[in-house]
Amino acid sequence: MPSPACAAHFLHAPPNTRRLLPVCPLTAPPLPTGLCYPQVIIIDNLSRRKIDLDLGCSSLTPIATPEVRVDTWNSISKRQPIRFVNLDLAVEYVRFVQMIQEERPDTMVHFAEQRAAPYSQKTPATKRYTINNNVGATHNVLCGIVESGLDVHLVHLGTMGVYGYGNSGGEIPEGYIDVQLPGGRSRSILHPSYPGSIYHATKCLDAVLFQFYAKNDLLRLTDLHQGIVWGTNTELTARDERLINRFDYDGEYGTVLNRFLMQAACGIPLTVYGTGGQTRAFIHIKDTCKCIELAVANPPQAKGEWGAVEILNQVAETARVRDVAAIVSQLTGVEMQTMENPRNEAAENDLDVANQKFQMLGLEPTLLESSAGLMAEVTDIANKYQSRCDRAKVVSKAYWNKERAAAAGSSQAQASVKGVAV
Repeated sequence: MPSPACAAHFLHAPPNTRRLLPVCPLTAPPLPTGLCYPQVIIIDNLSRRKIDLDLGCSSLTPIATPEVRVDTWNSISKRQPIRFVNLDLAVEYVRFVQMIQEERPDTMVHFAEQRAAPYSQKTPATKRYTINNNVGATHNVLCGIVESGLDVHLVHLGTMGVYGYGNSGGEIPEGYIDVQLPGGRSRSILHPSYPGSIYHATKCLDAVLFQFYAKNDLLRLTDLHQGIVWGTNTELTARDERLINRFDYDGEYGTVLNRFLMQAACGIPLTVYGTGGQTRAFIHIKDTCKCIELAVANPPQAKGEWGAVEILNQVAETARVRDVAAIVSQLTGVEMQTMENPRNEAAENDLDVANQKFQMLGLEPTLLESSAGLMAEVTDIANKYQSRCDRAKVVSKAYWNKERAAAAGSSQAQASVKGVAV
């Protein structure tokens, strides 16, 4: 997803502001008069920037170093200064625990995971890295909180992909589903997981770890099952170009709507995998930030019983990929083109998702049908930086299995895609 250069946040609440914590000074609204902003510490090992080097492809938007981003924000903000610490959560456990004990955070927001399904499927090395990094980092965070002895609320950014697509037979509930067991026994269980990639599998494993630590150690945990993020800036990151968010357009990290808008700006026909009948959940980046803020401000109660983990579906709406492409095509006049799907997924699926919890907390989601202005904003940014686009990176080179590699990776299939270099 497009995001500030951050992997995990510590938040310290001043007196009487625990339920008003923003997740990040770059995205938070003003607090009521008389209250103070919490201190924010960013932990990041800069792995995403290192992956840029591996892929030979950078963000379409120029991303400043964390030090420059932090200094820029601190120079224009009247809020408490942000601090940045370079630390690998999956490896530096002892240092991490020491930091928890010294800083005594009220809340942690956990983004510290490799976040792209195609990258997780690209090679044996990227598969192993995704498992080791994601599951290792999540478990170290949980184990570290327990070892610290502090009552820390952990907010984790998950994915809608834990549910799978089109296999529920109805509306996907928020985390838990009521079932009838043999003998007429009624139970509420964690919704069955059906991951579509190694990346999604790590989020499923995270969910099981959360259930254990909530039951066994009474940790307060919130898991946000997020849809595909689109958009580039928030009101605050737009204040200075050095704060601009990532805009990934390549086939491994680019999210579908942002990629379509970038392709349109560069005159590249919109690349639709297969029939484009894949239905996915979407959310604008501003709504993502609002959801995380709401989650931080509304922590669950600690209770050693089933269902103690608060799970919210962080989505605004669902749409078929071909319909999203049609919206962009109508706005920009750029044609659509279908191509062989590198992913092992159903050509067509339905997706009905419950998202009442966030709406009850006050979220007013941004919908695609009323977002022409926001899409134009993304297109303007893509136009501004289109000279940074490497057309050879637009089409994904990550294939889910040998069959997909043979179909989508053949020279004939690659040559059929217009507007990009092979």
